[in-house]
Amino acid sequence: MMRRVNSICGRFAKAKQGVAAVEFALILPILVVMLLATFDGGRAIAAYMKMRAATYALASITNQYAKIQSVDMTSILGATSVVMAPYTGGTPAVKISQIQINNAGVASVEWSAALGTTARAVPSAITPPTAMIVNSSYLILAEVSYTYMPLFGYFGSSSGITFSDSLYVTPRSVSCIVYVPQASTC
Repeated sequence: MMRRVNSICGRFAKAKQGVAAVEFALILPILVVMLLATFDGGRAIAAYMKMRAATYALASITNQYAKIQSVDMTSILGATSVVMAPYTGGTPAVKISQIQINNAGVASVEWSAALGTTARAVPSAITPPTAMIVNSSYLILAEVSYTYMPLFGYFGSSSGITFSDSLYVTPRSVSCIVYVPQASTC
């Protein structure tokens, strides 16, 4: 009997017909997880790049105006959703503000508008990058935040991954932009 068991075990150890199938069955779940993670990771990078493009669009559209009416501001803030397409699973939080830098180099918010979030408080203090501080000048601050929801849930938590970006620009054709509903002082 023992001899028979040894011969069966010996034949099983020497057999090579099912080795590839067993190895494939062991490695398949790892390969599937890697594929799905790569897919989600690629989509997350694309969503982040779209969010960065939306921030740039928000800043560059705003800095072309000399005077902004409420209707114009609604269109400007809404343009970010168009840029974010097809990543429109959630509305991006969009904020645009004009920063006034006084003759002492102190920066404060002159006006602010937002969509999907709260606008900055007027006249709250703000600290722009040192290289952008020019006494008696104005800056436009564009801010966009977007929560990316992975399809397969391999990144972050179930609440998603929040990307955010901000960009300072100077008004293009005037020294400052008047936002009519908030009575700018420039």
